[in-house]
Amino acid sequence: MTASIAVFGSAFNPPSLGHKSVLERLAHFDQVLLLPSYHHAWGKQMLDYDARCEMVEAFIEDLGLPNLQLSRLEEEIASESTPVTTFAVLEALELLHPDANLTFVVGPDNFLNFGKFYKSDEILHRWQILACPETVPVRSTKIREHLINSRNFSHLTTEKVAKMIVNKGWYRSG
Repeated sequence: MTASIAVFGSAFNPPSLGHKSVLERLAHFDQVLLLPSYHHAWGKQMLDYDARCEMVEAFIEDLGLPNLQLSRLEEEIASESTPVTTFAVLEALELLHPDANLTFVVGPDNFLNFGKFYKSDEILHRWQILACPETVPVRSTKIREHLINSRNFSHLTTEKVAKMIVNKGWYRSG
């Protein structure tokens, strides 16, 4: 039987309940790979990659969904100064899982900008794309804004992620 693998890339800067609402609807996949951006293709400023991976691991623990797995593939295939493209990620995954059906999951921000993706036409031709907007309107930006303004944000992410952010002092201004 062919495995079905969903690829969910995001900055995860930090993971939010919006991410959770997407992931909960991917239960029909054998495996869902959460790929934090290593070098963002559009130059987005992000917390350190290792810190974001640590948060994704805590996020996965909190969600308790058996098909979720952190993937550090972007780090493995990255060159020092070049952003990692979705095309490169999918090609690398295809080599790692030649018999799997790969589906790239896009949220609303990426869906609207999909034409800007490197080799977007070839991605559409070679792999499945699933547009899956969040059903809970919580974005990572909102969490960071709450933190910068010293407002409670624990209702916007999961418990372990919230505790980790507070304990490590991430996203505080100054």
